[in-house]
Amino acid sequence: MGLPLTIAPDVAAEIGRWHAYLGAERRMSPKTLEAYERDVGQFLGFLAEHLGGPPSLKTLAKITPADVRAFMASRRANGAGNRTLMRSLAGARSFARFLERGGKGKVGALAAIRAPKLARTLPKPLAASAAKQMTDIDLRAGEDRETWILARDAAVLALLYGCGLRISEALGLKRGDASGKDALTVTGKGNKTRMVPVLPQVTKAIAEYIALCPYDLPAEGPLFVGARGGPLSPRIVQLAMATLRGALGLPDTATPHALRHSFATHLLGRGGDLRSIQELLGHASLSTTQIYTAVDTARLLEVYASAHPRASS
Repeated sequence: MGLPLTIAPDVAAEIGRWHAYLGAERRMSPKTLEAYERDVGQFLGFLAEHLGGPPSLKTLAKITPADVRAFMASRRANGAGNRTLMRSLAGARSFARFLERGGKGKVGALAAIRAPKLARTLPKPLAASAAKQMTDIDLRAGEDRETWILARDAAVLALLYGCGLRISEALGLKRGDASGKDALTVTGKGNKTRMVPVLPQVTKAIAEYIALCPYDLPAEGPLFVGARGGPLSPRIVQLAMATLRGALGLPDTATPHALRHSFATHLLGRGGDLRSIQELLGHASLSTTQIYTAVDTARLLEVYASAHPRASS
């Protein structure tokens, strides 16, 4: 855990209960739990130095907005940006809410501080033709890589663009999940599952990879494996994408995640509704999906400016 070496016993006990709550009831992933604990640990460590001793539950209830601002200033001095500060506050606030719900005191100072604002960046989807090129890997072109590895990379990229999966979701699939059916059960963030339809082309790409893979793929084992038969690393997928990007002359923004963005943007551009796209992407909030409307609006304005008879007058 990312906790300071010196911590008051009553706070340590509550952190243990908070950790169990996040894992069991909130179903947070191990990586998210680790990040939350690290953020709370940094906050408590700062307070211990700032206040002259490990803060107890009683001390936490008495901290002021000035103490929280001092913590943020300290993190900024160490190079933390707005996104990191926002996440640090989210972890500390989660712990504070847990304490309040359990009747262990209210840390009002954390709620009184406004989180740093993040610049809203639009996703950079690929053109439909470029996305198709990146997912149509020629298995005969593998002079420097084995054919089964090319087939594996083609299947993974086909899932990212054809089903809108995250890399972690695609690489988290079990061999038993690829049964040739027209839908997959995908486990996303927070261990939440969703059903995703699979296009025939994607099913074909997966079947070609399975047929060529030299390793035994047990039903409960990973669908995608590395060159030595172990679970496939996301880094390998990123490197494969970089190789394709260079070969096709695409910009650095053509990343594996850009294929997921392209999936959503191209669906929206062809009349898909936001609610359906939200479910396909596994977004918890519709507001997350709505960012794609800005992307599509930009495309529509370009079409308007170039095609409308009065646009140039």
